[in-house]
Amino acid sequence: IAFNMQLITLRGSAAPHRRVAGRTRTDVEHARLLPSISLLRGTVQAPALHQTRIGYNLAVPCKRSVAIAAAVTADASEKEDGLETVKLALLFGAWYLANIYFNIYNKQLLKVFPHPLTCTTVHFMVGSIMAITMWTFNLHERPNIKIESLKKVSPLAGINVLGNVLTNVSLRAVAVSFTHTVKALEPFFSVIMSFIFLGTVPTLPVAASLVPIVTGVALASTSELTFNWTGFLAALGSNITFQSRNVLSKKFMLKGTGMDNINLFNILTIMSFLILAPIAIAVEGVLVTPSLIETLRAEGMLVKAMIASVSFHAYQQISYLILQRVTPVTHSVGNCVKRVVVIVASVIAFNLTVSKQNAFGTALALFGVFLYSQAKRIPEKKATTAEAGGTGGTGGAPAVTDNAREAREWIAAWKAKRQA
Repeated sequence: IAFNMQLITLRGSAAPHRRVAGRTRTDVEHARLLPSISLLRGTVQAPALHQTRIGYNLAVPCKRSVAIAAAVTADASEKEDGLETVKLALLFGAWYLANIYFNIYNKQLLKVFPHPLTCTTVHFMVGSIMAITMWTFNLHERPNIKIESLKKVSPLAGINVLGNVLTNVSLRAVAVSFTHTVKALEPFFSVIMSFIFLGTVPTLPVAASLVPIVTGVALASTSELTFNWTGFLAALGSNITFQSRNVLSKKFMLKGTGMDNINLFNILTIMSFLILAPIAIAVEGVLVTPSLIETLRAEGMLVKAMIASVSFHAYQQISYLILQRVTPVTHSVGNCVKRVVVIVASVIAFNLTVSKQNAFGTALALFGVFLYSQAKRIPEKKATTAEAGGTGGTGGAPAVTDNAREAREWIAAWKAKRQA
């Protein structure tokens, strides 16, 4: 629904017509601002103002003008919808592409430089520089940072550090495809954490969707050629930490921070860098020698490390941008497809041998994730239906009533202001 206020400038005769057809000049001036309420199913237009020989009169618009207005509104709406669809498709493409670059280049880097603490620190450092650049050049609104907000966010930053370090530990130890197959268990841990911390009991469809997820991961794990307990447990630990972060943020962490998702992620990235940098220097600093850096430079790994770091920050920023445009369920389905794309791309990039059991287990787990996203949609759909039924009437009638009421209230307030 588009609600457009059209300002009509009155240029009347110089003669002081104090009374025009039973109206004072003040009454006529009150009609300067007329609402045009455009709906998806048509246009409801207020009476147009016309100048006559003796002054100003209100005339009802003809059916032709209403039809023309409706056609123009529909055409503009279609163009806007088409443009928004193109933007959304580009965002999804960039999201998947950034994920592919991060996972493949990061895996290549960890093969040559098997130090996950240092790699994760570099990711956070590059992300911090990108966040500060966004604020410096006003590419995104700067957050109003308060000490109380930082205190609430700091525990999440610690969990964020642990989750990303464990992800890199898993990527170093096993294949990218296997890490992402294990990370498909995210819904399973999300249900468990929500039950523990929030007391949320899953519905039967949600609980049933977890069965193929767990079964698929078990089948893929028992047939994975690169399987080892370090990579498997690190991927599980990453799932637990990230889902704990999400659940705890819903419970009490994010209330009153005054930051949107993108700024919150930027603050988390900067705080994570400040937390992890001294730890990485103390633990792995002695391992980063000039000869090792020269080797990385000669093999082009420094460039790939920068690309992986930029992709790491970019794909999470893009994820939030997509979430602002679609429902959480649609975002969840897109995330499931993203995992499929990353797994397929990694298998091709590293020329991995995949057994039938491994492929079936991976497909089954990802199918379970899709079922989970659809099962989570059921309560939302019922709530939407009940809300729509409670408004009374059918079609576009409720919308017309609401907008007409808004128009009357706005004009009444404007009249009162003019009289004052």
